[in-house]
Amino acid sequence: MQKTDTDLAAAFADIVACRASTRAFLAEPLPRADIERALALACRAPSNCNTQPWTVVVASGATRDRLAAAISADMMRGHMAPDLPYDGRYAGVYRERQVAAAEALYGAAGIARDDKAGRQAQFMRNYVFFGAPHVAFFFLPPGFGIREAADLGMCAQTFMLALTSMGYASCPQTALSFHPDRVRAEFDIEPGAQLLFGVSFGHADPAAAVNAARVGRDVAACIRIRED
Repeated sequence: MQKTDTDLAAAFADIVACRASTRAFLAEPLPRADIERALALACRAPSNCNTQPWTVVVASGATRDRLAAAISADMMRGHMAPDLPYDGRYAGVYRERQVAAAEALYGAAGIARDDKAGRQAQFMRNYVFFGAPHVAFFFLPPGFGIREAADLGMCAQTFMLALTSMGYASCPQTALSFHPDRVRAEFDIEPGAQLLFGVSFGHADPAAAVNAARVGRDVAACIRIRED
């Protein structure tokens, strides 16, 4: 039976609504064919002049474990050398949204505001990919800048929506851009390519309380439409 436009719109709305940042995964790996399919769909994302300015590498198995160990050790030593500057400081409404997201996350995880050790331990889980069996790293090739970085973001979003459509979970992580040299060395990435972020993915752990965290979207404040 052929799907109507209404059916397709409803299916897309469900996929978008179901996608959430998962912070606890099962160790069970995904079929390689499904990963390749999600990546192929991601590469259908639009880009300026169809330049397709992205290099995506996926770490699984022993590669994933090596990176988790090395990056975690670097963080424990306070060593970070991101390709792009990042200080994580926001002001005004953006700061309010950041705080609200943190409250939702730590609240779902059962970590009190004054539990500094608990918060630090939760943050460090970024670097073991929240237990996910796979992690994708998104690089901007040499010679590209902020305009093409937007294209890379569309590629990553398409990748995560593709995973959601297959029943899998994901989490985009800026924190995974802090150690690009580790990833470049592991995958022999060309010099000058910039690591913007990573996406951990796999099966969500249904028993993990942290996965109940949800944050809102301030659509009315972010979108403006005029017809005059």
